[in-house]
Amino acid sequence: MSVCAPVRSHALRGGALLPRRVAGAVLACFAMLCPRLGEPAIKVELSGLAEGPARDNVLAYLSLERYATLDDLTPEVVDRLLYRADGEVADALRPFGYYEPKLVATLTADGRNWIARLAVTPGRPVMLEAATVALAGAGANEPFLRELVDNCPLRAGQQLDHGAYERLKTELQRRAASNGYLDARYTRSELAVDPQRLSASAILTLDTGQRYRFGEVVVEQDAVRPAFVQRFLRFRKGDWYDSVALLRTQFALDDTQYFRIVEVLPGDRDPVTLTVPVRIDARRNKRNKYTIGIGYETDFGPRLRFAWSRRLVNDRGHRFRLESNVAEHNQQVTATYVVPIGDPALEKAQLDLTGSNALLGDAQVRSLALRPSLTHVVNRWQRVAFADIIRTESIAGGVATRASLIVPGISLASVPPAFTSDSSVLSFDPSFYAELLGSAAPLGSNANFLRLHLRKEWHLRLAPSWRLLTRAELGATLVRNFEEFPTQYRFFAGGDRSVRGFAYNSLSPAEIVPGTTPPQQLRAGGKDLLAGSLEVERDLPRHFAVAVFTDAGNAFNHFGDRLEYAAGIGVRYKLPFVSFGLDVAQPLSRNGSPRLHVNVAPVF
Repeated sequence: MSVCAPVRSHALRGGALLPRRVAGAVLACFAMLCPRLGEPAIKVELSGLAEGPARDNVLAYLSLERYATLDDLTPEVVDRLLYRADGEVADALRPFGYYEPKLVATLTADGRNWIARLAVTPGRPVMLEAATVALAGAGANEPFLRELVDNCPLRAGQQLDHGAYERLKTELQRRAASNGYLDARYTRSELAVDPQRLSASAILTLDTGQRYRFGEVVVEQDAVRPAFVQRFLRFRKGDWYDSVALLRTQFALDDTQYFRIVEVLPGDRDPVTLTVPVRIDARRNKRNKYTIGIGYETDFGPRLRFAWSRRLVNDRGHRFRLESNVAEHNQQVTATYVVPIGDPALEKAQLDLTGSNALLGDAQVRSLALRPSLTHVVNRWQRVAFADIIRTESIAGGVATRASLIVPGISLASVPPAFTSDSSVLSFDPSFYAELLGSAAPLGSNANFLRLHLRKEWHLRLAPSWRLLTRAELGATLVRNFEEFPTQYRFFAGGDRSVRGFAYNSLSPAEIVPGTTPPQQLRAGGKDLLAGSLEVERDLPRHFAVAVFTDAGNAFNHFGDRLEYAAGIGVRYKLPFVSFGLDVAQPLSRNGSPRLHVNVAPVF
C-alpha cells in the first residue's frame, strides 16, 4: 500500500489555509496515484481532547465522522467535509464553555482511504461569575425541588456548561409538574455569555403556582369486578397529583394480562378546584395464551418448552398456568393456580403441582410435589411462606431411595426500589435472596434437617462504560442422618450460574456405592455450599459488551474442604430488559479443557 503526503492543512483563526481549488486538484491527483481496492473511507484521528463528553460531542458533530462510509465519496466531497470541520468543532465545544478553540487539520490519502488528523486546542474556557436559582410560589419549600436547588451544578467560579444549565432548567420544571404543580413556569431564565471577557452569568426563577390533586377517577372495563380493579390503582381521589403514580397504574394493569389495551389518561386540569380527573379505559384480553419454544442452555442442552395460560379464570382475577420443559437430563411439568390477595400486583396465594425427572450429579431424581404458598411484600422485601408436600425417588448406583415428607419453608428477597408496593412489576431478579426450609420425623422425613441458602449480588459502576459484578452464594445444612437426606435438597455447584468452567452440578462430594468392586464413586450432593464470582464488564457500541471473570466454589460436607477455581472471558449482547451472554471458562484448580457457557439473564 502506498503512503501519500499530506494534501491539505488549515488552522482555525489565524492558520494558513490551502486554497480549495488547489486542494481539490491535489486530492484528485493523489486519488489517481494511490490504489483503490474497494469503497473509499475516512478515518478520523482526533487529538487535543481527553476522553469525555466534549470529545464525544466533537465526533458527533463532525461531518467527516458521520459520512466516513458513504459509497460515493470523492476527493471533492472529502474536501468539503474537511472544510466544515472548523465550524463544527467550534459548535461542538461551545456548550462546554470553550468559545475560542483552534483547529489544525491535515488530510492524507492512504491507499484507498483518507486519514483526517484533527488537532484541537480548546483554549481558555468561559467561567461562571454568578449563578442564581430561586423558587417562588406554593411549592418553594418542597423537598423534591429544594434538593435540586441546594445541589445546584451552577456555581460561581466553575466552568460554564450549557448542558448543566439546560438539564437543571428542564428537571426543575419536570419535577414540579410531575408532582402536581402543573402551572409552574419560569419568570426568569437567562444565560448571558461575554466571550470577550470569558465570563457568564445564569439566572433561573421558577414560580410553581398552586398544587393540584387527583379528581374523579373513572374506570371503564368489563373483565373483573370493579372493586378488584380498584386495588391496582396507585392513587386515589384527593391524593396529590403524581404523574409517576399514573405510569405505575398503567404498568400494574398491563402486567395483569387481563387486558389487551390499557389507557390511563389524565383529563384537563381545573384551576378553580385544583383537581385533575383521570379516565382509565381497559379492554379485555383473550382468555387463553399458548406458548411453544425451542431453546438451548449449556446446563441442560436443547430444550423444548410448552405453556398454556388461562389469563382470567373468573371475575376475581384468578389465573391458571400449565407449563412443561423437556431437556435431555431435565423434564418438568408444573400446573399453577394463582389467587391475587392484598396488593394484587405483588401479593398472591399460589398452588403449584410439579412433576419432575432430573439428573442431579450422578443421581436420577423423580418427584411429585404440591406446594401451597403465600407471597407478601413488606417495604422492600418480598416474603414467601410455603410448604412442599413431596413424594420423591432417588436412584444412584442402582440403589433406589424413596421418601414422602412435608417440608415447610420461607424465603425472603429484596425488591428493587422501583418495584416496591407503589409499583407493579410481578417478577424481578432479586439482588439478595434467602431461603430457610426443613423437615422432621413428625412430618414424614427420614432425616431431621434444616437448610439455609443465601445468595447476594452487587453491581458497581466503576466508570461510564465499566462495571464490577460480584456474586456470593452460601448454603449450610444441619442434618442428623445425611444418608437419609433427600437428594433434591442437597447442594451442587458448577454451571452457567455457579462456577463456570465446570459442568452443571458436577461439583459435589462423592459417595462410594456399597458392594461395588472396584469401589464406584458417585456425585450425590453435599450438605454445604460456598461459591462466588468476580467479573469486570466493558460496554461496547451497538449494545455489545465484553467481560473477564473468575469464579470459585464447591459443594461439600465440611466447610474448609477444597474449592475449585476457574477464569474466563465473555461477550454480552444487551437489550433493554435481557442480556444474552457467551462465556468461555478455563478450570484452574484441576486439569480440564475450556468450557463454553451460554446464558440469558434479565437486566435491571
